[in-house]
Amino acid sequence: MNENKQLTGTAVPSSTPVDPRLDLAAAVDLAGRTLAAVRPDQYDAPTPCEEFDVRRLSSHLVAVVRRISVIGRGEDPFSVPSFADELADGEWAGAWEPAAREVAAVWADSAILEKPLRLPLGVVPGVIAASVYAHELTVHTWDLATATGQHPQWDPAMPERLLAVVRGALPAESRGGRVPFGEVVAVPDDAPAIDRLVAWAGRRPRA
Repeated sequence: MNENKQLTGTAVPSSTPVDPRLDLAAAVDLAGRTLAAVRPDQYDAPTPCEEFDVRRLSSHLVAVVRRISVIGRGEDPFSVPSFADELADGEWAGAWEPAAREVAAVWADSAILEKPLRLPLGVVPGVIAASVYAHELTVHTWDLATATGQHPQWDPAMPERLLAVVRGALPAESRGGRVPFGEVVAVPDDAPAIDRLVAWAGRRPRA
């Protein structure tokens, strides 16, 4: 199978477990498109991620996508700052494309899924790391979209898959401190998958 083609969204038969790099690639793509649609007059707007306004969240998203490549190479995640402070207002979207290409290149070899990778919260196999970062990008994309009036279209199956992983990796108890998420927000069991995913991360879904 062509690994690069797989990472850009090739369908996987329903009988085959979905490669988590597909979800990561989709999350990178949607985050980039959402970031590119932010207007300058929105930079100071608050976001559902309370410590970030749109400007700070945009800078953080660029840092996250850069960190995904560093982690995939087996390097120290803390070598990448949490914010792309060297970028001026409006330069985030331009920085996204080369960073996204690097993620695709670093994660192209399926062997990465079996490798132990160091994340800020500990060492996990690549198969888990891919879902962890797809989750972080998806939640922050939702934050950014909510703050800027955008309505991205998520494949409902993707948040379902991510939720199945993060419910184990991110327990409902002991939030705060080294766990950078708020308390779980209660939502109906039949709520859209993206609402249940962000609620698990402590966000209150849009009405």
